[in-house]
Amino acid sequence: MEHLEKTPFPKEFLWGAASAAYQVEGAWKEDGKGPSVWDIFVRKEGTTFKGTNGDVAVDHYHRYKEDVKLMAEQGLKTYRFSIAWSRIFPSGNGEVNERGLQFYDNLIDELLAYNIEPIITLYHWDLPQALLEQYGGWESRQIIEDFNNYAMTLFKRYGDRVKYWISMNEQNYFIGYSYDTGLHPPGIRDKKRMYQANHNANLANARAIQSFHELVPNGKIGPSFAYRPYYPLNSNPDNVLAFENCEDLNNYFWMDVYVWGIYPKSAWMYLVKNGMAPQIREGDLELLQSVKPDFMGVNYYRTSAVEKNPIEGGVGIGVKNTTGKKGSTVQSGVPGLYKTTDNPFVETSNWDWEIDPQGIRIALRRITGRYQLPVLITENGLGEYDNVEEDEIINDDYRIKYLESHISAIQDAISDGVEVLGYCAWSFTDLLSWLNGYQKRYGFVYINRNEEDQKDLRRIKKKSYYWYQDVIARNGI
Repeated sequence: MEHLEKTPFPKEFLWGAASAAYQVEGAWKEDGKGPSVWDIFVRKEGTTFKGTNGDVAVDHYHRYKEDVKLMAEQGLKTYRFSIAWSRIFPSGNGEVNERGLQFYDNLIDELLAYNIEPIITLYHWDLPQALLEQYGGWESRQIIEDFNNYAMTLFKRYGDRVKYWISMNEQNYFIGYSYDTGLHPPGIRDKKRMYQANHNANLANARAIQSFHELVPNGKIGPSFAYRPYYPLNSNPDNVLAFENCEDLNNYFWMDVYVWGIYPKSAWMYLVKNGMAPQIREGDLELLQSVKPDFMGVNYYRTSAVEKNPIEGGVGIGVKNTTGKKGSTVQSGVPGLYKTTDNPFVETSNWDWEIDPQGIRIALRRITGRYQLPVLITENGLGEYDNVEEDEIINDDYRIKYLESHISAIQDAISDGVEVLGYCAWSFTDLLSWLNGYQKRYGFVYINRNEEDQKDLRRIKKKSYYWYQDVIARNGI
């Protein structure tokens, strides 16, 4: 669909940026905080790039006032951040840590003082280590109650000031990387256990949303799903079928449950036939079907092309590029269903991620057509190398090009009829990029540190900072 004239962004559009607690806060064992699974996992040799960790990260915990002031100068309308579960409940359950609650009180009040709308993410991957040790974390149904108790504590404390909430961030990735590829804690590679942990997470998500609607009736909540739209490599029916398999198993398998409380039939049949289907107890489906998110949060970075993958001799788990050495990714797939392949029509980043602005429009159209929900774009950005030039100038024109093309595609989607509530660029400052260390930079604000040396952690505005400032002032490009 082409438009002679685009629909403008809504007047109340939430222009913002995002982060996650483990990636920015630091202060990993201060003020009563307990260890998260990431605090422990990164200490195992070979798990992260050059052994990097979030002990200090970018020290947002101590510098949040400085960071919020920079947000205000840029003109941000909203800031999405996550709360560290083990900062609130050091043992995951039991006694609450008042000092942890107070830190987020202070952050929220600081944002509101500058008229910046806070968006809280309940869970961004940093499970309390104590729950992994108590009962196996997401593999136990006990986590449903513990997560709900944690969520209700936050709803009651901050629900009077915070309207928008994210229940879970990228459940498809934190479950998949934790229990399939083994790249994230607890580092397990067992699909049967993965799908059971995922079902438990679905139930925990639904229970928390149920509690939210009871405790914060005027607020809005939804999950943030890492949506990677897939394309068939070509019109060969075998490759189109591979695309259908891939969308069902990797995208609709989560979003259908969030919205309708049901698993896609073909994906479910595949799990049953291969002995990987999770145990569903009496009342589970009733809980999943009793709630509905107020919006679909979308983290969009890339698309992937797929093709047929034979069941005999087919491609399985590949190799993820965590070094920034372009071309080091090894394609992956599921034998008998699909395998990923290079898309000749798009460029890629140094981390081999497809750069496809049209893909975000396609994602928004698919969600609107299937679920009829508003969309909040909770992450979108480019991770790349940045260089500090003379006079501390950082010319990240490649990032501006990426963001500009994606924002333009979002406006196209709005012109197509998609309701988009806001756009949170990833990220406001540079941060710890999980397995990739500090060299993969996403922020509008450069943090003066690297893998070997935390230096002075000075904040330096990049060229993209001023570009986005202008976008916000104009309410669009």
